[in-house]
Amino acid sequence: MKRRTFIHRAAGTAGALAFLNTSWAKQLHAAGQPVGVQLFTLFGQIEKDVPGYLKKIGEMGYTDLESAFSRLPGYYGLSPKEFKALAEQNGLRWKSHHVLGTPFVPPPGVTIPPNMPKMRTLKDNTPELVAEAAEGGVKYLVCANINISSADNVKSSIEILNKTGEECRKAGLILAYHNHDAEFKSVEGVVPYDEFLSKLTPDIKMELDLAWVSKAGLDAVEIFKKAPGRFPIWHVKDFDKEFKTLMPVGQGVIDFKKIFANASLAGLDIPFVEHDNPPNAMESIQASITYLKTIRK
Repeated sequence: MKRRTFIHRAAGTAGALAFLNTSWAKQLHAAGQPVGVQLFTLFGQIEKDVPGYLKKIGEMGYTDLESAFSRLPGYYGLSPKEFKALAEQNGLRWKSHHVLGTPFVPPPGVTIPPNMPKMRTLKDNTPELVAEAAEGGVKYLVCANINISSADNVKSSIEILNKTGEECRKAGLILAYHNHDAEFKSVEGVVPYDEFLSKLTPDIKMELDLAWVSKAGLDAVEIFKKAPGRFPIWHVKDFDKEFKTLMPVGQGVIDFKKIFANASLAGLDIPFVEHDNPPNAMESIQASITYLKTIRK
């Protein structure tokens, strides 16, 4: 789809305004219980029709978006301001954006799709990434992945994150760090996540991925207790009982009722539903928000 087509479709505000007046998304805002979706869930699909997918996401009742890299340049083929406008026209707030901390090294068996735009990193591109996030009006800039393969790399990564955190503060943004399960495993005598909690400046927040925490054999609530109020954003996704296959929220083994009961301890602002490489992304996020509505009354 050409850029001008995006802009043309984004300009049709009459229907969007009607949607804003009647949507369940507006009711969620009023009730103080927003729920977002991480758009990586739709990687490889959303690029085909960005306006159409955002419309469907808004109609499901989602209120917020967290963006990530895609197969289109920029922000799903748009500038930060254009993407923000398109989100708002579908009753959605662009709340958070994922970036890489250091160059991504694919694990064995994983290949980067061809013709991907350059994947910028906080190590090499902090000023422009921060400036673009500020232009789009997001609240959180999130480091999605960073090198923790050795104790020295953990130390270097902490330096990168602290430097980025300072730049974010100047721009009115909040930097956060997103975990996988590797951060909870000892690396040359240090546990990266413990190092991050103790050595990142306190205003750098954590985006706790509830599924990866559970796969690591840990209790999210116990992690909240280590640093109360430092977990304003979560990734909400589920695992099967073998912790091999990701599931829609509520269809696996994670005790979300217990975790959400401790939202105030965590300092929760917004949970983002995510499902990495799902068989059917739209069915997954629909099932996930349907479940979350039953436990977040």
